Amino acid sequence: MILLKIALRSLNSRRVTVTLIVFSIALSVGLFLGVEKVRTGARASFANTISNTDLIMGARSGGVQLLLYSVFRVGNATNNVSWQSYQDIAERREVEWIVPMSLGDSHRGFRVMGTTGEYFDRYKYRDGRGLSFENGDRFADLFDAVLGADVAAQLGSKVGDPIVIAHGLASFTKHNDKPFQVSGILEKTGTPVDRTVLISLKGIEAIHVDWRRGSKVPGWTVSVERVRRMELKPKAITAAMIGVKSRLKIFSLQRAINDYDEEPLLAILPGVALQELWEIVGVAEIALIGVSAMVVATSLLGMAAMIFSGLNERRREMAILRAVGAGPSTILWMLMLEAAILAVLGAALGLVLLYTGLWLARPYVDMAFGLYLPIDAPTIREFYFLFGVVVAGGLVSIAPALRAYGISVGDGMTIKN
Repeated sequence: MILLKIALRSLNSRRVTVTLIVFSIALSVGLFLGVEKVRTGARASFANTISNTDLIMGARSGGVQLLLYSVFRVGNATNNVSWQSYQDIAERREVEWIVPMSLGDSHRGFRVMGTTGEYFDRYKYRDGRGLSFENGDRFADLFDAVLGADVAAQLGSKVGDPIVIAHGLASFTKHNDKPFQVSGILEKTGTPVDRTVLISLKGIEAIHVDWRRGSKVPGWTVSVERVRRMELKPKAITAAMIGVKSRLKIFSLQRAINDYDEEPLLAILPGVALQELWEIVGVAEIALIGVSAMVVATSLLGMAAMIFSGLNERRREMAILRAVGAGPSTILWMLMLEAAILAVLGAALGLVLLYTGLWLARPYVDMAFGLYLPIDAPTIREFYFLFGVVVAGGLVSIAPALRAYGISVGDGMTIKN
């Protein structure tokens, strides 16, 4: 207890230096834990984006690519699935439900997805949560549109507002002659749905009736009134979510889709594709954690260097302690205790900086990247890391402590030029 009081008073006498050391350790600890929180938060956000969907079907490509463009709205499909093929798969007896998705257009930088009303019932996220509306309802009219929470928030759109769909993702060509009206705004989900504009499949066909091969036919315009009288039938879709009647039939249906003779199709299990995605980015994760760990190590070594550099100024202090009866081992343990106290303070401040940063950054990260960063208590793994920082702080102080251990009373009392 006496040794602790002496160590605290010694640290208090060097407040400026101690503050710098503690803040350096806190920044490195906050960085490391922040990287860990972002890594686990990103995994959780991706894993929670879709649930209760057994298979995702699309044109034959890579499993990760199909997952990215169909669920996360990242990238583009290499090809479409014909409507006839979609109907063939939908009629198989293993299929309990199937929801088509048509991607390709946009609205002011946000993806537009054509689907059916069943999407609002079948799409689940975060262990089975369903979609719900903050305002309005699902599309009922041909030119109704439902906005994700982020779309409505960033554009300031309300139910009843008109919107115009642009052709393609980065196109200045708009379907001005066939505007849509906002019929509903979804509640926040923390998934890519928040950044999506949802319209009906017939709505997708309606805005493209006077288009051929990706461009508008010159001199030919079909009016809204005429389109409403037309029998609109999709020609192709981008992908489809599938629910199977029995879990035992998932793999047999997957094989049947992958071996489909009429056109090359691919069916993936979302969980398996997610695992493949994390294997791809795993190297980057390890590198990022390694860099963060090196920052922590550098901070602790910096603390040891500052203790070393301060020994010369503390020679008289050490000598006085020795003169009043403190043995060399007492000096050694005191310096190690000081280093451990600095590490504890740095780790505690690092936690404060971490949660403050999470609280400030979470809305921006959620809005900009669709990543939900949970603010929860430190995990057992994180507590082990913090304990390791304290232990490492004590260990790196051994060298300067041994140097102080060897300082004699006579050496300490001698003033050197």
